[in-house]
Amino acid sequence: MEAAELARRVVTTLKSCGHQAYFVGGCVRDLLLGEQPKDYDIATDARPDQITALFPESGLVGAHFGVVLVREQAAQVEVATFRSDHAYVDGRHPARVDFETDPQQDVLRRDFTINALLLDPDRNEVLDFVGGRADLNNRVVRAIGDPEARFREDHLRMLRAVRFAARLSYRIDPATFQAMRRLRGFIQTVSAERLRDELVRILTEGGARHGFELLDESGLLAEILPEVAAMKGVAQPLEYHPEGDVWTHTLLLLEHLRNPTQTLALGALLHDVGKPPTFRVAGRIRFDGHVEKGVEMAAAILTRLRFSNDEIRRVTALVANHMRFKDAPHMKVSTLKRFLRLENFPEHVELHRLDCIASHGQLGNYDLIQRKMQELPIDEIKPQPLISGDDLIAAGYHPGPPFAVILAAVEDAQLESKIHSKEDAMSLVRAQFQIPDGVPR
Repeated sequence: MEAAELARRVVTTLKSCGHQAYFVGGCVRDLLLGEQPKDYDIATDARPDQITALFPESGLVGAHFGVVLVREQAAQVEVATFRSDHAYVDGRHPARVDFETDPQQDVLRRDFTINALLLDPDRNEVLDFVGGRADLNNRVVRAIGDPEARFREDHLRMLRAVRFAARLSYRIDPATFQAMRRLRGFIQTVSAERLRDELVRILTEGGARHGFELLDESGLLAEILPEVAAMKGVAQPLEYHPEGDVWTHTLLLLEHLRNPTQTLALGALLHDVGKPPTFRVAGRIRFDGHVEKGVEMAAAILTRLRFSNDEIRRVTALVANHMRFKDAPHMKVSTLKRFLRLENFPEHVELHRLDCIASHGQLGNYDLIQRKMQELPIDEIKPQPLISGDDLIAAGYHPGPPFAVILAAVEDAQLESKIHSKEDAMSLVRAQFQIPDGVPR
């Protein structure tokens, strides 16, 4: 059963038992925009115990807030009792909630008008208590009621406003935006995990450039990612970057993201984060060591935002290798093959393409890499080793650090097609490395 089917059945069941029940929130917004919702939320006057009695397979996921998760097969929907919230004390949770019977009271506690529409799927009737349909038509993200009060209740709503505006290509209502600017410092109180998740959504759900422009204009960028805000005004050599400064270049990368992986999107955002602290003018503009500095800074940023070790490793690899493509035409065959077998190499290639499009526009190296990827079978890029450390020991070599040098030299020759067998490999070793220590002649 799909979520849409389950959601309809839940509403019908609740109504047949004398309750009010509506689709609510993002699913209604998406349906009115002609999009397929990812998930469904239902609001009802039924109390949690009444909901669980009707749906025995359900479970409480927020008993204090009256939220029940109804499951059937692989589908699930959240069903919440109408409520009003009182006295937010931690910038996220209300200290007390009251269950309500009036759907309007439930709507008034929500964040934005476009997320506060109710839909009766049986009648296809929309209840709109806050002007959400007009804001959908006018492409506006507007806080419900007093925007400052809404943002003081949950500080993350400021980032959510940016996310919805970016994803939908909407503008933010001026009063809502001014409240964001006034309260931007409150974003510092939000947990790193919640900030991380919203930033990833802004980067990957569409409209990343618009999202980061709004973050900048609202002052939120400097609060959350001061290292990225520092890119503004950092000039670049015009022969390589006719588009302008590092910030403009980064925005152009974000503009061209299309359904990116999380790590690619983060790589696009952070690939030049090392440029501001390494900027200097010595006859011309230089960024000596910006890649190494960028790796260090990206790791610190991602650690601060509680990304996983694997995600940090993948993103910093993108930062570390993004300049290597310029050397591709001059690489030895062995070096090129090792480059092509970098983990998650398609992400590296796509970041390079975006980097070129957002600067000089020259895709010669990208085209070269694409050809090589098609021409070279995987067993040539990453062949089975011809010999191992055991073979060296059997030949009288002593285990130790020189083994890595010997095996790398053998692999180089193999990748260059200079040797093809174990016998060839051992002949090379005996010719180039002395026994017993494996010291090069």
